[in-house]
This record gives sequence, structure tokens and C-alpha cells, in this order.
Amino acid sequence: MDDAFTLLRQVADLLPGDAAAECGMTVEDAREAIELQEWEMALDLLIEIAEAHPVPLALWDTLAEAARQMMLDHSRRRSEWHGWEVRHGTVRARLTLLGADEGGRRSAFSADGQLRPLWDIGGRAADGQREVRVARLWVERVQELGPGETADVRLAPLSPEQWRHLKPGDVITMHEGRPAVGTATVIEVRPPRA
Repeated sequence: MDDAFTLLRQVADLLPGDAAAECGMTVEDAREAIELQEWEMALDLLIEIAEAHPVPLALWDTLAEAARQMMLDHSRRRSEWHGWEVRHGTVRARLTLLGADEGGRRSAFSADGQLRPLWDIGGRAADGQREVRVARLWVERVQELGPGETADVRLAPLSPEQWRHLKPGDVITMHEGRPAVGTATVIEVRPPRA
């Protein structure tokens, strides 16, 4: 098994030379961080560049392993999340949580994919009752999401095939018990790439 620093170099070599993150930093910037032994910065930059380009599953697995070896749990989970998306596809949506005064959550939750709420995606059980489905939730660009707040989210359904009927513009509801605690409008449905 290669060490984390070798893995970072391998990822930099696998990315297209002109690849850049949304912030404008490039693979060359990542290589420079590696040479300066700014390992955490290099890892974060490589993840950001990979997020901006369709990359193979093996690259996400390599980034996750490098993060694991560096004991950077958030970066590991982020890389594993993207690897899951390559394998299974993903649903992106704009989620608005109800405020506590509207019957929603009373506190914020961590945005890093650990919450597994139920979702009403339009299905019905054999008896005609509304059916809900489980999907892990990753919130983009923030560390947590609280009552009354809105953010773009990525959903990792427990049974991805049951979500394939969704399309941009569809409205789904988030539940953590009987009443809804949020409403989301689908932005994008990505099929598996693996």
C-alpha cells in the first residue's frame, strides 16, 4: 500500500493538466502544495478539482485512502461520498427546512452525510398510503443546516433505483417522523457512471 503522499502525487498525475477547481486553482497548484509538503491543502485542492470534473471511481477511492491515512475524517467521508455517487448516481436538490415554529427541526444538523432522513418522493404503498424512502443527506458548501435555512443538497438514496423517476423541478419532502420538516426542489438527477 502506498503512503498518503504518494497517493496524492498519483491523483495529481491522473487529473487532466488543465483541470481546475471552481476557485480557479489548478492541478499545478496542487503539485506545488505537494512539493511544499502542504499535504492537507493539497488533498483539499485535489478533491475540489475532482468535484469539478467527471473522474473515475478509482480516483475517489485513492483520495479517500489518502485522507484515511492522514486521519482527515471529513475529507475521507467527502471522497467516499463522491465514490458512492459514481457507483449509484445522485439526486441534487434545493432544500428548505421548516422553522421550529412551523413544526420543523429545533436544531441544526451536521452537513456531512451522516443524517438519514425519510423522503416522500411520490410513491404509494399497495394500500394507497404515502410511501417514504431513506436517503443520506450531504449539504453543499456549509458545515451545518438549521431550522428555516435553505441550501443545495446531495441525496444518496438507500435504494437508488426507486428514485430514478425524479426530474428537475419535482418537489419532494423531508421527514423525521410524521410531519414534514423540509421541502426540496430537485435540481439534477445524475445516473451512475461506474
